[in-house]
Amino acid sequence: MNIGKTEKYILKKIEETGGILSVIIDPVDYPSREKAIATGVAAHKAGADIIAVGGSINAQGQLLDTVTKGIKEKVDVPVVLFPGNIATITPHADAIYFMSLLNSRNPYYISQAQTLAAPLIKELKIEPLPIGYIVVEPGGTVGWVGDANVVPRAKPKIAAALAMAGQFSGHRIIFTDAGSAAFAPVPVEMVAAVRKSIDVPYLVAGGIKTAQQASDIITAGADWIQIGTAAENSKNPEELIRKFVAEIKKAGKRKE
Repeated sequence: MNIGKTEKYILKKIEETGGILSVIIDPVDYPSREKAIATGVAAHKAGADIIAVGGSINAQGQLLDTVTKGIKEKVDVPVVLFPGNIATITPHADAIYFMSLLNSRNPYYISQAQTLAAPLIKELKIEPLPIGYIVVEPGGTVGWVGDANVVPRAKPKIAAALAMAGQFSGHRIIFTDAGSAAFAPVPVEMVAAVRKSIDVPYLVAGGIKTAQQASDIITAGADWIQIGTAAENSKNPEELIRKFVAEIKKAGKRKE
């Protein structure tokens, strides 16, 4: 399978800067569609490399279409879907996180949902980004929805083994997620262990509330940070995201 335009963009950005930022917009969590779109546009203005749209529950149908299209019309970076299930698909996106939840107890989230969605994704010409997805304690909504056997925060070797299995199975991106609004991010010790175990791009999300936390995670070995709740709760998301971008790029340069 050929690598698509969005994945090539991601690889190039990581190579050039050592660290990239995506901002996830879950339209269900915003008071209006206009506010969700405005936050996505603000993220772009602040320098985010990718705008993601989606969520674990009910981010689908007309709501998903409207918000994704509204952001896509106003930005020139990739707009990527973060699917909670097979309905989190819209033709207005450039790509989709085609994720297998590696530590789910339910095979539906490992391969069945992907099987059900694949024909539509191909028909709509949405680029699939092959991701091995790992949910870390506490796990949040995604852990509950995905029936994840969450990785204990104090067990980095488990996360590293899952990451290796993901890469060996053909996933070209590994993603560890502590869950939306988690009390703390994935521990830097775990990030470092995962980084040592794989040689594909590594994305970390969940509970990242400050630019310093993002910097620490990049320094520990991640290539890519994703935030959502921090931007959603900010009175000035553009200013906040600009700080994240600056710290992530500084940390990325130090890795060279």
